[in-house]
Amino acid sequence: MARGAQGAARQGFDGPDGKETLSDLFDGCGQLIVYHFMFGPDDEAGCKSCSFWADNFNPNVIHLNARDVSFAAVSRAPIESLEAYRQRMGWDFHWVSSGGTDFNFDYGVAFTPEQQDQEIYNYGSLPPRIPDREGMSVFAKADGSTFHTYSAYARGIDLLNTAYNYLDLVPKGRDEGDQSQSWVRRHDEY
Repeated sequence: MARGAQGAARQGFDGPDGKETLSDLFDGCGQLIVYHFMFGPDDEAGCKSCSFWADNFNPNVIHLNARDVSFAAVSRAPIESLEAYRQRMGWDFHWVSSGGTDFNFDYGVAFTPEQQDQEIYNYGSLPPRIPDREGMSVFAKADGSTFHTYSAYARGIDLLNTAYNYLDLVPKGRDEGDQSQSWVRRHDEY
C-alpha cells in the first residue's frame, strides 16, 4: 500500500449524511479521484481558483462513474460550511470535510505555520506560503486494499480545468501575463 493510503482509509471524513471513510468515497467504484479543494477551517468561502476548477466537476462525474471512477472533493472546512458554499455555487458533486484528520497533511496539501516557508509543496519544488493548497490524488482498490496511485499539485492540475483548455485554443490563450489567476472570480461574482 502506498504511503498514507492505509491511514487515510481509517480516517473518518464528515459527509453530508454523517461519517465516511476513504473506502466509502469509492461509492462502489474501483477507482477514486479526490480534488483537494482549498477551504480551510476558518475560511468564509472556498478558494476562488479552486471554485474555477470545481465549475468543471459536475458535468464529468456521470462519465467518470460510467468508467468505474468515483469523484469527491475534500477540504478542511466544517461540513456545514462546505454544504452552504456548495449550495451557493449550485454544485452537486460529493464533497467531504477532512477537518480533525491528517488527510490533507498526509497528501501534501495542508501545512503547519512552521512548514509554510519550506520547499515542501508540489514534491518539494516550492513553499506553500499558506495553510492549504490545491491538488488532486488518485486511489484504486485491488484485492481488498486501497492504493494511492497518483497525485498532482499546482499547475499539474490544469488538465482538470476545461475552461483553461478552451482558452489554450484561442489566439490570445490564457492572456494572464504576470497577473496569473488574478482575473478569476467565483462564477457568481463576475
